[in-house]
Amino acid sequence: MNTLISPLQVLKLAFGEGEYLPPDTFGEADIAAAEQRYIVPVIGPELHEKLLAGDHADFRDAYLAAPTALFTRLALQPRLDIRTGQCGTTAPKSSWSQPADEQARQRLCHALRCEARTLLRRAAAYLENNRDEFPEYRPEKNILNRCTTDGGFVQIR
Repeated sequence: MNTLISPLQVLKLAFGEGEYLPPDTFGEADIAAAEQRYIVPVIGPELHEKLLAGDHADFRDAYLAAPTALFTRLALQPRLDIRTGQCGTTAPKSSWSQPADEQARQRLCHALRCEARTLLRRAAAYLENNRDEFPEYRPEKNILNRCTTDGGFVQIR
């Protein structure tokens, strides 16, 4: 499967130094799903295909890698907060740590979403200001130019 970033990049960009995750925690399918849900509606399928083919690597690395990683983590976070095994679904708990409460998990997801959206808007602004470099980009297809949610309000343009 072809994605804008690798699982290793997700680990480096969206998780902290002390956050250990087993290698099989997520894969390229998780990244591809995040790209389809959050990135493609902004940059468009044509530009996405060009980026997957290796074009505009500087733009991909400087502007899309971080929001893609953060949106991937946002999608994964509920799965990371629980474990499924022979005993069903459980929250991890040990003698040296306790599961975060619901409010803390919500704050984490809110912070991830805010940072990812801000970085994605930065990428969209770069595309708007450098249209000559990206002939595949179609501003009329950018969902941020038609609808945004800011402060809990849906704004349709």
